[in-house]
Amino acid sequence: MLILLAWAINRYTLINQSIWDGVERLVYWVLFPCLLFNSAIHAKLTFVDNFYMLALLAFCMCTMGLLAYAAKWLFAPDPINLISGIQTTFRFNTYIVLAVAARLVDASGLELMAITIACLVPISNTLSVFSLSHRSGLHVFLEIIKNPFVIATTSGLLLNYSGVHLPEMMTFNIARLGNASIPLGLLCVGASLRWISTKNDGVLVMYWTFLKLIAFPALALVGANLLDLPAHQKLNAVLFACMPTANSAFVLASRMGGNGSIVAVTISVMTLLAAITIPFWIYLAQ
Repeated sequence: MLILLAWAINRYTLINQSIWDGVERLVYWVLFPCLLFNSAIHAKLTFVDNFYMLALLAFCMCTMGLLAYAAKWLFAPDPINLISGIQTTFRFNTYIVLAVAARLVDASGLELMAITIACLVPISNTLSVFSLSHRSGLHVFLEIIKNPFVIATTSGLLLNYSGVHLPEMMTFNIARLGNASIPLGLLCVGASLRWISTKNDGVLVMYWTFLKLIAFPALALVGANLLDLPAHQKLNAVLFACMPTANSAFVLASRMGGNGSIVAVTISVMTLLAAITIPFWIYLAQ
């Protein structure tokens, strides 16, 4: 409902896109990092126990990237469009996954999702920047270490591991800022929905959408069953895998010389269809 509300506000009121851009920067640089930091600093550090789940998801992400690149031979698309959209098949919308996880799992489940995000954001960003890197002089490593989600989660885990305790007032305010990130993040998702005429690339967009919303979670579910993962890890893996792609994919494509328009359309299609596919995959994973 929040996503549809924000889309309607952005389309039919005087609140323009520049306001949403500011809100999204606030969520991206401050509020969501606070949520991830708070989850990470209170998480029970069980990386060894979660290794197979994390390795499975990393394998799935790499597989989706390779399948997305295979569109070069399947559809003979424009090369710029191809490299712009590869990232949409393995990136994930952190706003939506944390919002769904917060409603679906308990505190320990949210901690597991925070650990999953901490481990896979660097992989996702590396693959995304690599796919576009020949169009820009940006350095892959610098892009990763500057990511606010990586900084927040890594610093939280380091403090957690070292046993450092922050002042109660500080942790209280960090937690409150983090709690504000979920509704504002969903509003930003809705406001970012857009439609651009891309008839020639419609097949490519639907192929990417199929990979992200169907193939990725299906591979994660099959892999979780083959590895005999515990129920909570299986649900976490499938929940993570079935999310639509990240809104930041549009920013990255535009910033690195790609075609931001086709990525924007792909984000919109995936986000809308995910309202149908996410409950389906959650049902199968439970």
